[in-house]
Amino acid sequence: MANTGAQKRFRDYTEGPILPQLARFVLPLIATGVLQLLFNTADIIVVGRWGGSTPEECETALAAVGSCGALITLLINLFIGLSIGAGVTVANDMGARKYEDVSRTVHTSVLTALICGVGATLIGILFAKPLLTLMGTEEVVMAQAVPYMRAYFCGAIANILYNYCASMLRSTGDTVRPLIFLSAAGVLNVILNLIMVLVFHLGAVGVGIATAASHWLSCALIIGFMLHTDGPCRLEIAKLHIHGDKLKRLLAIGIPAGVQGMLFSISNVLIQSSVNSLGKAVVAGNAAAANVEGYLYTVQNSFYQATLTFVGQNVGARDYKRVRQCILRCALSVAVVGLVLGNLIRPFGESLLGLYAPENPAAITAGMKRVNLTFSVYFLLGLMETGSGLLRGLGKSTTSTVVSLLGSCVLRVVWVYTLFAAMPTMEVLYLSYPISWALTATAHYTIGLLSLHGRRKREEQRLSEEQLLAAVKE
Repeated sequence: MANTGAQKRFRDYTEGPILPQLARFVLPLIATGVLQLLFNTADIIVVGRWGGSTPEECETALAAVGSCGALITLLINLFIGLSIGAGVTVANDMGARKYEDVSRTVHTSVLTALICGVGATLIGILFAKPLLTLMGTEEVVMAQAVPYMRAYFCGAIANILYNYCASMLRSTGDTVRPLIFLSAAGVLNVILNLIMVLVFHLGAVGVGIATAASHWLSCALIIGFMLHTDGPCRLEIAKLHIHGDKLKRLLAIGIPAGVQGMLFSISNVLIQSSVNSLGKAVVAGNAAAANVEGYLYTVQNSFYQATLTFVGQNVGARDYKRVRQCILRCALSVAVVGLVLGNLIRPFGESLLGLYAPENPAAITAGMKRVNLTFSVYFLLGLMETGSGLLRGLGKSTTSTVVSLLGSCVLRVVWVYTLFAAMPTMEVLYLSYPISWALTATAHYTIGLLSLHGRRKREEQRLSEEQLLAAVKE
């Protein structure tokens, strides 16, 4: 791959004004995340309104899709976490202008994604029922939840492969094409949802089939682009090979990231199990509220992706002063956006939940408890996410995982078995979220900024020694 081809499609975040670059990076990423959420929203709205011939049957179908969400995320996160390693590695190499290394990372990552996809598919299909049983899913819900989950995992290979490729494209500054590919897949998902439920009356399993098909379309489009681009992420089938040095780097960053995502999912599965114990209406309301909350999350997570790329490129360029400028702007932006959006959406909570669970006041009431306790302070999650992005961009992925394990996951587990066990209410359960976000964010930034200060001092010392050596030679 020629350097000119790589440079042609590379957006350089190692120089220039940061805020305009951040806006250009984040806005397409937000749109992409919103489209991904529309997959789930379409699933939930369709089954919540038309998933059965009676309101009770619709509620059961909605609970079936909702009860699988945390478990699906748990199984997928470990494998998709490795895509973060691919993205950070590409960003570092692009910042250092090592274009041949970028190509080696691309081909290693695609092959790794295929292997991960096969593993996730087998686990999801074979162990759907026992895992849902462990979560305490009601028998009436289980009848639809198991086939839905199995249908969903028929698209796991495509989902994981797409996420790896999208992560690498974003690291070169290309956030628009993943949006385009997901737009096409989103249209297909909505159309197939309606056909599967309204025409074939397949209920929850129908929306699972539609989601899997949409994953395959987005995967085909992004792979097709990478096969024909002349940019840094060009894919050539003949070059597919696992390069040991790149795999080691990918795993060093990706495994802790995947484990962190999985640990968060375990805590969420535990909370979902607690929700399941409160009845079907609460499960349905929680599923609806979680989906609305997901739109807030995707905005916050977009700043996390930006932090990874901006920090990663500037670490590759060894410009630690600019790394500090990037993280401060990312943190301020995510806090302001999260605070404004969370408090703007909250007053419309009941109307939004009514889209998912019409004529079900019990579910709407349950969902509003989550909305009221999390939306106004959702900016704390954004700060936690960008703090994690700082650590990962600096190569401290394991540190991020340990901090998240202690600050969020362990805290939530203890919370469920102590406070919630003593006072089993939705309010007590959801209060664990903002507290864990605040503690974890504080730890992430403290460690990240201290590490950045140390790197900056070492870089200044290195440059000083080089200048001294040059002076001696003269």
